[in-house]
Amino acid sequence: MATAAAAVGSITVSSNLPLSSGQASILKTVPSTGFFGCGLKKTSFNASHTFTKANHFKVVAEIDEGKQTDKDKWKGLAFDESDDQMDIRRGKGKVDSLFQAPMGSGTHNVVMSTYDYISTAQRTYDFDNTMDGYYIAPSFMDKLLVHISKNFMNLPNIKVPLILGIWGGKGQGKSFQCELVFAKLGINPIMMSAGELESGDAGEPAKLLRKRYREASDIVKKGKMCVLFINDLDAGAGRMGSTTQYTVNNQMVNATLMNIADNPTNVQLPGMYNKQDNPRVPIVVTGNDFSTLYAPLIRDGRMEKFYWAPTRDDRIGVCQGIFRADNVHPDDVVRLVDTFPGQSIDFFGALRARVYDDEVRKWVAGTGIQNIGKKLINSKEGPPTFEKPAMTIEKLLEYGNMLVGEQDNVKRVQLADKYMSEAALGDANEDSIKRGTFYG
Repeated sequence: MATAAAAVGSITVSSNLPLSSGQASILKTVPSTGFFGCGLKKTSFNASHTFTKANHFKVVAEIDEGKQTDKDKWKGLAFDESDDQMDIRRGKGKVDSLFQAPMGSGTHNVVMSTYDYISTAQRTYDFDNTMDGYYIAPSFMDKLLVHISKNFMNLPNIKVPLILGIWGGKGQGKSFQCELVFAKLGINPIMMSAGELESGDAGEPAKLLRKRYREASDIVKKGKMCVLFINDLDAGAGRMGSTTQYTVNNQMVNATLMNIADNPTNVQLPGMYNKQDNPRVPIVVTGNDFSTLYAPLIRDGRMEKFYWAPTRDDRIGVCQGIFRADNVHPDDVVRLVDTFPGQSIDFFGALRARVYDDEVRKWVAGTGIQNIGKKLINSKEGPPTFEKPAMTIEKLLEYGNMLVGEQDNVKRVQLADKYMSEAALGDANEDSIKRGTFYG
């Protein structure tokens, strides 16, 4: 027993391992001890072994306001002047100061238009930016193509953000533009909506997020490109104000997205924790205000931000696709866009739908109100069909002004403020009485 206990420390040392002279002398003085009939193998070492130290160097950028001059061509490197990594001014003060720059500096600068902050070094390519006759904005298509391609490439020593966050004003066609690019690439994305990010059961949205990611990963494993597409992420995982309840599911969705962004090839299904690599899948999310999201989720290493504000040419191109089946002259589309410059793109889609109201009124008058249900539901004749109405520029401008009037009524009425004080509809009611007609 004593012999066995004394031999626990017996080792075999390879002569290929470089040791210092002190280490070699210690090993040479170790006594030979029997271990089940075997002795300790002694190996001679070359005490004169030398080590080659690697030449490590580090570059440190120090900011000294006193040394920065206008003549210094590297002055701009000390400041955050990147193009697509711009934060949202509307989020000012809504996120803990731990995650944001001091007020009036850093990321609280005013958001510029898309084409205002495009880098001068950005290359433009001759892409076919149409899909089935619909227009795709070149800057939008460029950002999606580059992000998706980079995520499927093996770039040396480059950390590519997994998530692309496309944000901007309401009704600007973010989701539809994404779908057009996906269709052009031959991608059938795995879709998620903001409504799936909340549940009565705690943890279910986070589990669903992992399942959808693994589902997209399985498609990539079969040799076909795929993308996880989440619509209106801020509506499901963000905080819209002090009245919005921040639930466990909101917290877990943010945490799960952060974990997937950090470990995109090791996403385990709920309840399965075996080490099994899965193919990387790029994630594309849309939203209106990403300042409502958890700040560490939208940092640059995890999410690449792209502010989408369509230019005049983009709006004209999209509207020509909207009215392409109605034989509206391109010059009339340009006039229509210039007449309503502050409207979102979906305004023109609603405008086109409004033109069909007169045809529907004629059909209702000819069918009879009592027979509408029989004609529309389970009818043997099928749904009614209409001839395309003539969309003249005069009629489009008329209906467009009606839509603008309805928008103004919503802004002016302030029914919630008037309800308790008086039975009135504010200024809109007075205007309508004078005119003798209401919008609509």
